[in-house]
Amino acid sequence: MKILVTGTAGFIGFHLVSRLLNEGYDIVGLDAINDYYDRKIKWGRLEIHGVLESSIEYGKITPSKKYDNYRFIQLNLEDRKNIENLFNSERFDIVCNLAAQAGVRYSIENPHVYIDSNIVGFLNVLESSRNIGVKHFVYASSSSVYGANEGLPFSTNHNVDHPVSLYAATKKSNELMAHSYSHLYNIPTTGLRFFTVYGPWGRPDMALFLFTKAILEHKPINVFNNGEMIRDFTYVDDIVEGILRVIKNPPKGDLKWSGKNPTPSTSKAPYKIYNIGNNSPVKLMEFIEAIEEKLNKKAIKNMMPLQAGDVVATYADVHDLVEDLHYKPETTIKEGINHFINWYRDFYNL
Repeated sequence: MKILVTGTAGFIGFHLVSRLLNEGYDIVGLDAINDYYDRKIKWGRLEIHGVLESSIEYGKITPSKKYDNYRFIQLNLEDRKNIENLFNSERFDIVCNLAAQAGVRYSIENPHVYIDSNIVGFLNVLESSRNIGVKHFVYASSSSVYGANEGLPFSTNHNVDHPVSLYAATKKSNELMAHSYSHLYNIPTTGLRFFTVYGPWGRPDMALFLFTKAILEHKPINVFNNGEMIRDFTYVDDIVEGILRVIKNPPKGDLKWSGKNPTPSTSKAPYKIYNIGNNSPVKLMEFIEAIEEKLNKKAIKNMMPLQAGDVVATYADVHDLVEDLHYKPETTIKEGINHFINWYRDFYNL
């Protein structure tokens, strides 16, 4: 079973590859290694899997120096010709597309990057998957697609036509594009709406990383919406377990689905959407308190208004995940934060 995982220098992609390698899959990892955040962390993730910066040449596959079943290629999703060549030469069984331009706030400053990577790049991977007949196309969506929705918990049965950031709009677009390919070409596609993922090797632009760094450096942290925020923080290992179960269970299509009363998360086509969240939302101030407790240091709080593109609360309804895949994330916020801070101290030699 040969799997392409895009975004393998990224946070979730790195952890997914670790798990897949241990389970013996034949993996090709792909990443653009852009400079959205510190490349030292990206190269550090790749090095764990035996991929060294000095051995990389753009557009060429590099074997891992640690794993016989892992190879890596640096490639932009927008590079249509090289994406096509990669698919035609490797003939992947499964594609797990985690690569994307991330960040809600950054999408307000740099909208064109999101269209290039998240729309054009996504189409290139989807079209190449169709051309070689992959058995399952799995891709990262986001809890941000719920946008202006206020009914909690967020359910995949809810309408998500009111995104409040361009990033969210691109993720909703991915879901629509995937459905069209499932319908037209009978390709099993599964979209995964991740809820505020955190853990070791996390992204430096995320709250846990920013807060930990600032508190240790005796600098103030920005607390948006004056702390009146709720997030369904989900530990990365729980996310990976969910992805793995999804990979092994491609959708077959729901014969009971009706266009007269359509369920948004399923279809007569082999198409499915899942939430992967902890199903246990935490107040932002409680999150900060857990960081303070682990660091044994109080944060200097800079109370701020709600930022454009942000939502006040997220909360995942994971009924389908439990019903279909017999799985529910369960790592507590205290456990997860402790794991992250232990990694952070080790990585930065603190």
